[in-house]
Amino acid sequence: MSRVELLKAFFRAIIAKIPSSFCRELLLFCMKQLWSGLFGVVLLLGIIVTRYWYPLEGIERYDFLFIYAISIQFLLIFFRLESLRECGVIILFHLLAMGMELFKTHEMIGSWSYPEPAFLKVGNVPLFAGFMYSAVGSYMARAWKILDLDFRHFPQIAIALSLAVLSYINFFTHHYIFDIRWVLICFIIFFYRKSIVMFRPDDKIRKMPVLLSYLMIAFFIWIAENIATFTRAWIYPGQENEWSLISLHKWTAWFLLMQLSFVLIYSLRQLEQKYFKPKIKSA
Repeated sequence: MSRVELLKAFFRAIIAKIPSSFCRELLLFCMKQLWSGLFGVVLLLGIIVTRYWYPLEGIERYDFLFIYAISIQFLLIFFRLESLRECGVIILFHLLAMGMELFKTHEMIGSWSYPEPAFLKVGNVPLFAGFMYSAVGSYMARAWKILDLDFRHFPQIAIALSLAVLSYINFFTHHYIFDIRWVLICFIIFFYRKSIVMFRPDDKIRKMPVLLSYLMIAFFIWIAENIATFTRAWIYPGQENEWSLISLHKWTAWFLLMQLSFVLIYSLRQLEQKYFKPKIKSA
């Protein structure tokens, strides 16, 4: 039995002692969520710790965070907590994120900024920044396996991809033309209104509306974003001298990003099942 399996068995033995089956299942669900978001949790922990305790001299904090993020990814693969295919998905998220980061942090846009110096950067973007979006990709790829996700009444892939692409484009174009995020959200609500995600916290299969999952994940990312800006991993206009809570308006942006992220992972999973599913050997 591997160390990971031993750790799972240890936690299951503790959870089994909880008398309420509902509480046991809820606790197991929360633990699986944390385990799925391992990359993001460890990265956020590093951001918090280095804000208040950073003894290294000769290397900027942002550069250290980049090396730290690379190390997390390497360890996840080394201990087989992520596959190379899943790593490829994370790299895709990183590239999409860096494209948006370069645009949003440009002097003419200034949606947010990175207040500390960095040697390892492109334009105004330290290289560790893309890993914050990669953490979302890592969470989804891992949750797919850990929670055994399946979907019912998912929109046609052409429609879902179109909404995802338009959501990504709107992140850029709303600075120059009309912001269509609410139009997109209305279309997403319409096409996903019957969509259900099936998941397995324990032995029983549970279900949840896909739209509710988008809202919940977006909300927790909004909380993480507030923590990150509080520790000055990056800052928004108005936070230069004193931290303030990020507007709930950002929740809509993360909602759109969740739809984009889910569709990317869903599409790649469909391709994986079609072209990489194991072949059954004949007797």
